[in-house]
Amino acid sequence: MTHRRLPSLSALRAFEAAARHESAKQAALELSVTATAISHQVRGLEESLGVSLFVRKPRQLELTAQGRELQEVLESAFDSISTAVERLSAVPCRQAVTLSTTPAVAVRWLLSWVCLLRESHPDIDLRIHASHEPVALDGVTADLAIRYGDGRWPGLVAEKLFDNTFIPTCSPHLGLHDVAQLASHSLIHFRNEDAVSSPIDWAAWQKLAKVPGLDVSAGLVFSDETHAVSAAIGGQGVALMSRPLIEDELREGRLVQPFGPSFEGKPFYLVYPESRRNDPTILAIRDWVMSVPGGLCTLSG
Repeated sequence: MTHRRLPSLSALRAFEAAARHESAKQAALELSVTATAISHQVRGLEESLGVSLFVRKPRQLELTAQGRELQEVLESAFDSISTAVERLSAVPCRQAVTLSTTPAVAVRWLLSWVCLLRESHPDIDLRIHASHEPVALDGVTADLAIRYGDGRWPGLVAEKLFDNTFIPTCSPHLGLHDVAQLASHSLIHFRNEDAVSSPIDWAAWQKLAKVPGLDVSAGLVFSDETHAVSAAIGGQGVALMSRPLIEDELREGRLVQPFGPSFEGKPFYLVYPESRRNDPTILAIRDWVMSVPGGLCTLSG
């Protein structure tokens, strides 16, 4: 192994700064030391090398030929070191974005496709805020949201994702085919106190369907839609569910719609502040949501 013969690196750094500024005082300001310390370091370097590096004048330091040669080498070397350190220590700029949505939309759709966002925008860290209650899109609590409603929210851009149709659904193993059979089966309810608007419930559906003898207050009650879906798949009763959220189960035959009618709910929208319409990070999330394959967006057309 080759052993390098090098003077004190502190002395070399002091000399390079003094040579560049042609002043011990200015070098001292750059390195946050005293001018006396700079002078001491430079004199020690000259003694170590056995040459004079400066011609000292009353108000200026003037490089000797040997000093100029060393200064050019050190300037290049320190520039290379600085560049390498900046490159190695540079941390890619990452953006954290919070998307607020209902627990069912998050679990039954979004989470399956986060991989697509990571592939297209690895510098974005997505945070999912799952809640039935709308939160402020202030860049602190959340940046964007998927909300159901009429599409009119002051100060927000609202882009429709999908219509929200509710249907009676159950496991095919229950053998339901006629609405007259409904009264002999348990009803599965989804109720959440944090929900802003009243959910489509069995009372509203009964009024539309005009089904007599149905106790719409009885049955299993869940505060989470995903639990209600699981109960229906398990044959625990008949649920009134948002069709877009159970398309996979309907397609695969784990759930069926035994009878009608269907009940139209409020559509879902992607919303974000008007002031951030051209924000590249917001647009990246927007494009991801709109391009999810086989997802909710394709059901609106």
